[in-house]
Amino acid sequence: MYDLAAMGAWIEFAVRWLHVITAIAWIGSSFYFIALDLGLHRDRNLASGADGEEWQVHGGGFYHIQKYLVAPEHMPDGLIWHKWQSYWTWISGFILLALVYYLGAEFYLVDPNVLDLAAWQAIAISLASLAFGWLAYNMLCRVFVNADQNVLVGALFVVLVGMSWFYAQVFSGRAALLHLGAFTATIMTANVFFIIIPNQKIVVADLIAGRTPDAKYGKIAKQRSTHNNYLTLPVIFLMLSNHYPLAFASEYNWIIASLVFLMGVTIRHYFNSMHARQGEPTWTWLATTVLFLIIMWLSTAPLWQQDEQDLAEGPLARYAQADGFTEVHDIVLGRCSMCHAAEPVWDGLLWAPKGVRLETEAEVATHARAIYLQSGLSHAMPPANLAWMEDEERAAIRAWYRAAQGG
Repeated sequence: MYDLAAMGAWIEFAVRWLHVITAIAWIGSSFYFIALDLGLHRDRNLASGADGEEWQVHGGGFYHIQKYLVAPEHMPDGLIWHKWQSYWTWISGFILLALVYYLGAEFYLVDPNVLDLAAWQAIAISLASLAFGWLAYNMLCRVFVNADQNVLVGALFVVLVGMSWFYAQVFSGRAALLHLGAFTATIMTANVFFIIIPNQKIVVADLIAGRTPDAKYGKIAKQRSTHNNYLTLPVIFLMLSNHYPLAFASEYNWIIASLVFLMGVTIRHYFNSMHARQGEPTWTWLATTVLFLIIMWLSTAPLWQQDEQDLAEGPLARYAQADGFTEVHDIVLGRCSMCHAAEPVWDGLLWAPKGVRLETEAEVATHARAIYLQSGLSHAMPPANLAWMEDEERAAIRAWYRAAQGG
């Protein structure tokens, strides 16, 4: 029988790969079309009746691109819809969220030192928060539909800051930032699914029926697309944040996440202004640098120190009580804790890689699956086997983990 942990790791890898591929496709097309729209020459009286045009060169050829403000006179053949990149990015991301944070809630989602939740409670909060994100955002867009769009953006930022704080009070630091990214990504994909594509379908239906499409549908779709453009960079940061404990393991992680949204705005404002031929507002780079320096300063504040957990009960008990745990704990102390410690002794390391400490029994039990996969099944750790972990020690890790799994 194939090892279930290894199978799970490969499934997670496949879904993560799909997520990265579709995200690249979505982000690439989104950035391209925003830049294209901003850069169109609209000062030309085009015989086609188009609102603007642009010539581009790429891949050895020239492209002549025209945009119609509402719609062309007749329905064109072979119309390409840019939607599946967005849909599959969210679908694969949600599957990955379930595989890592829902099935591994005891390791990655719940931190008893933050809030002692049962796995099902944490999962329910996660799902409800994602739905709340879209409902709250969509309501704001409807309430401020005729207001200055800066007011709408300010209201959205208040919601994002509030959710940053909320997640930090409920989940582990790692899960808090990841969920804020999922919260924002859900808004972005829902924009495509519920607003942008339906509005474009209304325009297409009007063309087919010979009616003149209402310009408001395109205007609303463009508004939501612009919001997605400004939210993209913060989402990328938050999705990668689990690799950087200085971002997620600080007691100020919710402030860090909030400032990341401001950095996304300043960076996109520079490029959007440049693409629109409105100059190059270099002040945005100074603002971005200041924000990043503030984030660096906040990240060096004392990290959350996890108290020794009671291993007599709870989901981690089976690892601490399984045959061979004492031996494995000694192996990990001897081969891993020179780096994975509160104060690493390995030259050049100032903190434990990825914030993973492997000194106490609780810490070893907490990271049981990672130890098994990276040091038992594979030779990924220690890197280059610098700590000289023996094959017999890896075999002991495998035997211990499988004993804890009851196999």
